[in-house]
Amino acid sequence: MSTEEQAIAQNRARRRAQEQGATRAAILDAARHVGVREGARHLSLRAVAAEAGFAPAALYGYFRNKDELLLALAADDLAQLARALKDAAANAPSSEKLPAAALVAVNLLQQTETLATAPAALSGGGAPDAERIFNGRLIAALRALSEAAGIRMESRDSQSDTILLAATLTGLAVMARSGRLSALGFTPEEILARLKV
Repeated sequence: MSTEEQAIAQNRARRRAQEQGATRAAILDAARHVGVREGARHLSLRAVAAEAGFAPAALYGYFRNKDELLLALAADDLAQLARALKDAAANAPSSEKLPAAALVAVNLLQQTETLATAPAALSGGGAPDAERIFNGRLIAALRALSEAAGIRMESRDSQSDTILLAATLTGLAVMARSGRLSALGFTPEEILARLKV
């Protein structure tokens, strides 16, 4: 193959990869819209395909099943969470890094259902690549949280502290999202003001 033919083949491959990336992003965007409208737990590939303007079979070239699609959405949400945690901590004074990051985390977690559906998708098995990406993004979010809290994740105890903090924020978000926190007469801000590491 000549140098010119190699360049043409590389350009085609690059364009194809860009088109596939754009299509995947469009599918995820459509899934997010369907999830907001119908709830992530009730998401179906058929509804996502209709929202994206594709035939249902076209989605299977990108996601093997609903679980894999839900894990991709949750992984994107974890990436957004990690960025938001870092930004909140970076823009807060030293003594306010954790409260600022915690409030951002609770607010983001209240807005999405995908992380709540991820455990069911993870237990389904059969999506090792999607699980690997999800786990990597989860670790990145936990690292961002530990940095905001000033926890050095060098020992098993400090890693446990970070997981405990993440579980606390997640539970608080669930209570706030369901209205149970306000029914008890509390706001997330009021609870987070008492957070200490």
